[in-house]
Amino acid sequence: MFEKVLIANRGEIALRVQRACQELGIRTVAVHSTRDADTMAVRLADETVCIGPPAARLSYLNAAAILQAAVNTGADAIHPGYGFLSEDPDLAEACEQLGITLIGPPASVLAVLGSKDSARAAMARAGLPLLPGSTGPLDLAGAQDQAARIGFPLLVKAVAGGGGRGMAVAENAAELPEVFRQTQASAAKLFADGRVYVERYLRRARHVEVQILADRYGRVIHLGERDCSMQRRRQKLIEESPAPALPAELVERLRAAAVTGAEAVGYQGAGTFEFIVDDDLDFFFMEVNCRIQVEHPVTEMVTGIDLVAEQLRVAAGNPLTLAQSDVELRGAAIECRINAEDPDRHFAPAPGRIVELILPGGPFVRVDTHVHAGCSVPPEYDPLIAKVIAWGPDRDTAIARMRRALRETTMAGPGLRTTAGFLHDLLDSRAFGKAEHCTSYIDELTRE
Repeated sequence: MFEKVLIANRGEIALRVQRACQELGIRTVAVHSTRDADTMAVRLADETVCIGPPAARLSYLNAAAILQAAVNTGADAIHPGYGFLSEDPDLAEACEQLGITLIGPPASVLAVLGSKDSARAAMARAGLPLLPGSTGPLDLAGAQDQAARIGFPLLVKAVAGGGGRGMAVAENAAELPEVFRQTQASAAKLFADGRVYVERYLRRARHVEVQILADRYGRVIHLGERDCSMQRRRQKLIEESPAPALPAELVERLRAAAVTGAEAVGYQGAGTFEFIVDDDLDFFFMEVNCRIQVEHPVTEMVTGIDLVAEQLRVAAGNPLTLAQSDVELRGAAIECRINAEDPDRHFAPAPGRIVELILPGGPFVRVDTHVHAGCSVPPEYDPLIAKVIAWGPDRDTAIARMRRALRETTMAGPGLRTTAGFLHDLLDSRAFGKAEHCTSYIDELTRE
């Protein structure tokens, strides 16, 4: 096992990784911006290194500073968490050259799966179904040709995109040129890569993903699926496992497809295969997230498996401690992401200082957060404040516990607003209760 792991992230995921390391007897190094100097992850780390000013591009996205910190502190591994540099093949390659383990798949796998066009090509070769669309990046004329072939609405997507960003819908031929140009510009700004491709857009669809674990010896297992259909502008707000109201035969095919896809590219570590499921219950591959995900706790709650600990063990060269037959899903779990946003002002960012903080508790309720009374939610980073996760022996019980947990939650202070109340209302909706919601549900609900 590793002796020292540098955690190249911030917020709740940095604290989550740190706790897993400590339980395994691994020393930790917390890198941080000047803005995050007094955060919980920094307070609890064995060593700390300031890597830059508040702006992420000068700190958490500064690969050179992170690598230098790892070398200077003698870290033998880097855990990138999610977001930032977590799926950067250049960072993975630099780590390999320095003899430092990046906890995740090797650079060669990241290079294939980190680009949407090469990922689609690889999964097509593995036999996974794809939505009709282009097989690679194209120009506007190519997009118009595709539109003539597959029709509208059409989704224009960044080749290097991720996290629900870098994509937009063209409803008709008149909209396509402007949507195409805007998506190119957005992709260039967000990902330093303006290449885009197109695929058919499903207006009513379910977003279902499968969690996998793989070791370097060719063994791949799945840990069930999660439904992430409660989204606003393609940003997930509520996730649950198992995915409700899907036929068992479809679920088994989704799980098998994820394992097949992972085997095809020699995947290693924790990863998530994301699929879209249409009204006819056909499913299509979307992308692979080559990292731990925000919603991983729901899988942990229904399986009892510590995903971050498994990540660490596999990255250290150990075989998986589990066979597929060891994985058993029990009950149901739901996660709500509480963000520093104001639902009454079109979800405008609402950071501020937390003066009053009451976190929920009680049976089978888990809270993953890095905030505490007296701390400030900074404006420079993702607005996620906390993740509340509730488990129950069935979905209805899990929902009831989550509603109770959200009612208990208080986060108040000057300028601060959160989405906790909005999430509670979503849980009360008939569509969610009956598992009739889809990826466009919230956007339609909040459209004026």
